[in-house]
Amino acid sequence: MEIRKNILKENLLKGKQQYGIWNGIPDSYAAEICAGAGFDWICIDGEHAPFDLRTTLHNMQAIQSHNVPTIVRIPAADPIKIKQLVDAGAQNILAPMIESADQAELIAKAMRYPPVGFRGVGTALARAAQWNRVNNYFQLADDQMCCIGQIESIKAVDALDEILEVDGLDVCFIGPADLAATMGYLGQAGHPEVVALVKDTVKKIVKAGKIVGFLTGSKLLIQTYMDAGALMVGVGLDTILLAKATKALAATYKKELLANKSNTKY
Repeated sequence: MEIRKNILKENLLKGKQQYGIWNGIPDSYAAEICAGAGFDWICIDGEHAPFDLRTTLHNMQAIQSHNVPTIVRIPAADPIKIKQLVDAGAQNILAPMIESADQAELIAKAMRYPPVGFRGVGTALARAAQWNRVNNYFQLADDQMCCIGQIESIKAVDALDEILEVDGLDVCFIGPADLAATMGYLGQAGHPEVVALVKDTVKKIVKAGKIVGFLTGSKLLIQTYMDAGALMVGVGLDTILLAKATKALAATYKKELLANKSNTKY
């Protein structure tokens, strides 16, 4: 049996723009609906959404059944969580709040076997190796791993030069919402100062030879950051799509709901 190829990593290394969606609903039906939509990748959000290892696995299986690359965002830069997820079949790990080269190196090494990293050997129990059915898994696995670190604070931006030097960190994924909060603009990811800093950060990462990703629902900002050199963009969230569509449908028949507007944005 052959190893699963990381199509997302291959396309990014070729310079192809890749568009994805966030999966925040911990049910495989929702994941499968997203997987059949035509996105280049889907991110299972284990940081802010109520996923555990089992629900993450189920959603990952549903998504991968459509041959769509899956990213798993973990709650923190935790090598134990990474070990479980890569054995379960995750090839793209997104770690939030990376603010130092040490943190970036930790997640990069946790995804790879010795001597490059320190991933534990457990292929007899691992879906990733199809329980020892994948031929040459130990020789091939590291190349299929894609380590994605989130740059989403002023502290991270200040440490960016050192972070960019870390071998094995494949993608720097900028989080404009959290970055805006650390700049004093909570809930204002589109503030001109935030946008200017994100653009500068994108250009700096690209110049260093790393791939840049980000998440935003703003079409204007998507174009702005892609023009600056980013290749990977999350363009929406399944939770928000469902929330907006259901409210709009209800408001079609209950006009009083039109006055109930929220200024909370992500």
